[in-house]
Amino acid sequence: MSQNKVIIVAGPTASGKSALAIDIALALDGVVINADSMQVYKDMPIISAAPSKEDKQKVEHRLFEIYDPSFHGNVVDWCERAVHEIKSVWKENKIPVVVGGTGLYIENLIKGTTPIPQTSAGVRQEVQEFINQKGLEALWQKVWQVDQQSASRIKPNDVTRLKRALEVYLDTQIPLSEWHRKPLVRQLKEAQFFVVKICPSVEELDARCYNRFDKMIEKGAIEEVRILGERKLSPDLPAMKALGVPELMAYVNGKISIHEAAQQAKLHTRQYAKRQRTWFKNRLKADFELKECYRGNLPQNILKLLE
Repeated sequence: MSQNKVIIVAGPTASGKSALAIDIALALDGVVINADSMQVYKDMPIISAAPSKEDKQKVEHRLFEIYDPSFHGNVVDWCERAVHEIKSVWKENKIPVVVGGTGLYIENLIKGTTPIPQTSAGVRQEVQEFINQKGLEALWQKVWQVDQQSASRIKPNDVTRLKRALEVYLDTQIPLSEWHRKPLVRQLKEAQFFVVKICPSVEELDARCYNRFDKMIEKGAIEEVRILGERKLSPDLPAMKALGVPELMAYVNGKISIHEAAQQAKLHTRQYAKRQRTWFKNRLKADFELKECYRGNLPQNILKLLE
């Protein structure tokens, strides 16, 4: 096997990709590296479906539960960390097995990232104070003044993307739209990526999504969200938008019944999984593709391809 091999295991939520990644890592002396934008957060392992204690005992896992929920994670930060971990795994003469459902993370790792520098904490605070004082409409107007191309593509109520556009401009004096026109920078030019993709039927995926949310409730997802809610974090933070968090938060706050919360969460999970499935089907070229959810039988032809 090539010294610079990186195995990517990708697929929609509830497709069994975490179990597949573990089985591949066990078979090839690998280390599992997270590429899921919600499983990077601490204090919410049930609702984010983070690896269990038993999973972590089977094989080493990295980049899981590394951020506090108050942190605004992004693809640039994740890529830098992932590259560091992949090189570290190579030095240990092991195989990095990158697994996740966040297509943007995986695409940027393989093809390269837009060379936008990290914005400073001071600028991020300045933009947040601007929103607190003047509101969302004023934020959109401000972005329009400095970067009309970005403003025309971003919905006026998309706080996260509007904040990002203004932060980048204030920090660099270069519009975000101009940064996106710059050539991509590949940080792992030496890597040989081998992509395993799970692309099950919509019907199978729907059933798995519904079943998984019921299991999350049984395991204690409501209490997990209740504790998260006590911190009074901004609802605009990525962690607070994780599938199931807004719905269960509404239940915890007495706004809807648990039945309504569960139905809404299942619907949103199903919709998200469908979007993921479409994205991976159309945008991620695979060396090996599973047409159904992974249930624990590792196809031997995957290992043969990796030899």
